[in-house]
Amino acid sequence: MASLWVLALLAVVSVAVAVTHGRGKSPPRGSKLPPSPRYGLPIIGHALQIPPVHSWLKFKTWTDELGPIVRFRIFGRENIVISTEKVANDLLRERGSRYSSREHLVMASEYLSNNLRPLLLGYSDRWRRGRKMMHHLTMVNNANSYQPMQSLESKRMLYDLLQDPSRYELWFQRYASGLIFRLAYGKTIRTGEESHVQEIIKVNHNLERIASPGVFLVDSLPILRYLPEWRLAPFKREGRRLHEVESGLFRALLKDVEAEVEAGTAGPSFARTWLENKNSFPLTEDEASYVFGTLFEAGTGTTAAAMMSFMLVIVLFPQWQQAMWDELDEVVGDRMPEFEDVPRLPTCRAVIKEVLRWRPVTSGGVPHQLTEDDIYDGYFFPKGTTVHANQWAIHRDPELYPDGDTFNPDRWLNPKYPTFREPLTKYPSLQNFSSFGFGRRICPGMNIAERSLYIIPARVMWACRITKAKDANGADITPPSYDYTTGFNAQPKPFTFHLEARSEQRRLAVEEAWREAEKEDPLAWTADYRSGHSSRGRVKS
Repeated sequence: MASLWVLALLAVVSVAVAVTHGRGKSPPRGSKLPPSPRYGLPIIGHALQIPPVHSWLKFKTWTDELGPIVRFRIFGRENIVISTEKVANDLLRERGSRYSSREHLVMASEYLSNNLRPLLLGYSDRWRRGRKMMHHLTMVNNANSYQPMQSLESKRMLYDLLQDPSRYELWFQRYASGLIFRLAYGKTIRTGEESHVQEIIKVNHNLERIASPGVFLVDSLPILRYLPEWRLAPFKREGRRLHEVESGLFRALLKDVEAEVEAGTAGPSFARTWLENKNSFPLTEDEASYVFGTLFEAGTGTTAAAMMSFMLVIVLFPQWQQAMWDELDEVVGDRMPEFEDVPRLPTCRAVIKEVLRWRPVTSGGVPHQLTEDDIYDGYFFPKGTTVHANQWAIHRDPELYPDGDTFNPDRWLNPKYPTFREPLTKYPSLQNFSSFGFGRRICPGMNIAERSLYIIPARVMWACRITKAKDANGADITPPSYDYTTGFNAQPKPFTFHLEARSEQRRLAVEEAWREAEKEDPLAWTADYRSGHSSRGRVKS
């Protein structure tokens, strides 16, 4: 009987979709709809043609066939894929007031996030208030002041990477989460395996899974939200349960800082800044807790993923390891590179920028939504269209990136390439690079991430020698070029390699640098947030 009810309901839904969306709004005179892939089906449109994982690869295929703007429909909902930097900048940056909203994802935005997560909020007053807070915390002048913490955490990471290279994923994740934990809440992460860190990583994985296209039918057919929860809509229970977990964690972290502020023991942190300046940043407690939680989510996932791709690149293209060695040895010699050396390290900057181009962390981008009808280059986009800036294709635009599938940092260093800019003391730069998004939705933590992605590769290459691992017969083990995880933030699945110090002198220098940094660490705290409670104890150095 229940199955008959489901079939009947789906039939009603199908009719409702067809009636509601029909054939879509007709283009105004003189305009037309963008080209669309063939074989779209009635009602469901192109839904069956889009793979559930790595959809950006399919979008790139469509781009190669149809051009830089491609239209597709899913259950009557309009979508376009844009696949060049010019089109992305023209629409998402220059017309940002129209293209800065988000599609409302019933499962991810509503049930999981209770309409609090800034990443998924529409272009609204709540989003603007949260964005103002984020901008204040991450603008260039403030980002410069965070460099001592980035230096400290990168020394810890480098020390542990040399001690146990097999746990490279943990060390990169701990660097990223440790840095943001210091900034957001004024506390340290010692191992990367603390309960609250693992809980936030789970929250991040849940978000990536739930917000990925096609995972929950209710996001394509919002009418399904009216299904009774019992039997027919278990997604509602799942969403609410996970929301309680993440909101409880974010509130507990904020409450702990609030208690320290009241006791006069709080160190500098994003949370403290808000608690002491609520009039300047009028957010509710839940809104603020999600602002800081979102910064933590973004900071932990993207930087670590980029560094894992960097390690893959060095294994696959050892000639660029040699190029970085040559530059570092000439500029800094036997001392560890510092932030003031970055302007004299264009090759190091070019390599990490090419890593982000060749293997973008957010390959499919985070979709924008159009808030009013628009016409561009003769194409008509109706209000409500979801806009996918496909970074995978954008970073392979043949006009900007000749031979785009090839890893080639020279494209940022050699005047013969269209992406070359000078002076090399400033360029290549990650500022406003398309890997961080576009327009008013550009990654708010870009300035912090940029500094991390300059100092970590430089220090790893200064200290380490990375080569392919060997199998039982002594033959090289070559990891696959593209075996990446799914979700918003894609990173290479675990692979093997061999890592050792470039010299005994460098190994000892890393150990000494970490010992000195640990002694001077202003935050020597451990914390356990099980059940929303914390306990603190001074850690002896």
